[in-house]
Amino acid sequence: MSIIDHPQILAIIIEESGLPRAGVAQTVALLNEGGTVPFIARYRKEQTGELDEVQIRQIEDLLGYHRELAERKGTVLKSIEEQGELTPELSARIEGCRRKTELEDLYLPYKPKRRTKATIARERGLEPLAELIALQELAQGSPAEIAAPFVNLELGVADADAALEGAAHILAEKLSEDADLRGMVRDLTREQGIFASKLLGEGVDREGKFKMYYDYQEPLKSVPSHRMLAMRRGEKEAVLRLLLAAPEEEILGRLKLRLIKRESIFRQILEAVAADAYKRLIAPSIEVELRLEAKTRADEAAIAVFAQNLRNLLLLPPAGGRRVLGIDPGLRTGCKLAAISETGRFLEQTTIYPHTGGPKAQAAGAELV
Repeated sequence: MSIIDHPQILAIIIEESGLPRAGVAQTVALLNEGGTVPFIARYRKEQTGELDEVQIRQIEDLLGYHRELAERKGTVLKSIEEQGELTPELSARIEGCRRKTELEDLYLPYKPKRRTKATIARERGLEPLAELIALQELAQGSPAEIAAPFVNLELGVADADAALEGAAHILAEKLSEDADLRGMVRDLTREQGIFASKLLGEGVDREGKFKMYYDYQEPLKSVPSHRMLAMRRGEKEAVLRLLLAAPEEEILGRLKLRLIKRESIFRQILEAVAADAYKRLIAPSIEVELRLEAKTRADEAAIAVFAQNLRNLLLLPPAGGRRVLGIDPGLRTGCKLAAISETGRFLEQTTIYPHTGGPKAQAAGAELV
């Protein structure tokens, strides 16, 4: 798929990278033509505006991400349209998504599902009861009395309690599929969540490599990359169990506020629905997402440290205590020269054209002297 198919992608890459428009546009064009990052950085400097390899790699990553996102949007829109559920408002929200998680939250209510507790409850004819509970219009009577007409032994609804339980499963699933609520839970957990590690059992860490993480906790957003990597290694070696504790009380309070509109005989049921939706249907997937985010950040930080260490190693004086003049031969763009001191400090650089003959060749000789 060409970048031309989704022109907004170019504008997004420019915004998110903070790089010059012309350089980004040229780099995207070169990538679309099959150019590799090292090739573009080395041989297409004039076209990219001297963007370095790191900047070009950033553009490549953003291009890949947003191209995949655009393709996924097309799939989601087609799926929802085929179900007859696509509205102009929903279409606009999907088209405006900038993150994959945001898109998947919007698609969740329409996504083909395996057979869930809510699906079974619908098959048993309990959706009208769920809708009645959601209206919250009854202030007198008891939930059991309201649920009694929905008892059906043939369908597997043994009594009023079973009917109410099935209706609650339907409501919990609907609540868990609310994109705005999922975004709220994700943001609160990301900002206020506590990442913890526990020792799995006595004797599992014979060398004591992970001793400091036997009973450790820290805010998720401030866990340094080296600790995250160490804890993940401990989990992989079956020494540690990692946990992400969310601000559950605040989250449940917000869910109940969204769900419960007025006092009714169904208040207790709705409070249980909010708790079930969060603990069973929302929290597990949000924890997986945020742990993956933390893993990605830690991996990127580790790569950055490795790159800096490698850079320092490569910048050591190559010939001991001697000044060195390096040359990078080139026909079209000339020969690049760089001089470094006895301590490896960069002194000066220039470009000469000794192979062209005439004044430029003479100038090259003078430059070298």
